[in-house]
Amino acid sequence: MQGNPDVLKYLNKQLAGELAARDQYFIHARMYEDWGYKRLFDRSQHEMEEETTHAAVLIARILMLGGTPVMVPEPVNVGHDVPSMFQSDLAVEFKVRDELKGGIALCEQKQDYVTRDLLLTQLKDTEEDHAHWLEQQLSLIEKMGLQNYLQSQMG
Repeated sequence: MQGNPDVLKYLNKQLAGELAARDQYFIHARMYEDWGYKRLFDRSQHEMEEETTHAAVLIARILMLGGTPVMVPEPVNVGHDVPSMFQSDLAVEFKVRDELKGGIALCEQKQDYVTRDLLLTQLKDTEEDHAHWLEQQLSLIEKMGLQNYLQSQMG
């Protein structure tokens, strides 16, 4: 099945963002592990796996639509401490969210409702799981203080 060229172009752009998110969560997970923050390592590892799943869904859809996946991630922004890592990850999630909304509108315009539904699922995960959790952690740091928060993440 041949997909719409604009949708395929969008899917490859979104794939680059998902690959970058995966890589950023990957490095942050390893940094948390190295610093002894077991709970943060586990959560970032989980997020990395979900971003990998998002990328796999996009790859499968691109292939099904007759396109070629472009496996080049966008640049990552590695934080230097826990708050900056959360802020970097949140910025990625907000960017992905905004691009998903644009992609959903494009798919509706091009009448590609299957791709739209795939993107809606990813949008829900991005807003309700990834971004929401990061916002909660930043709020906890503000309320508890960084040292208390970090102590609670040692596991």
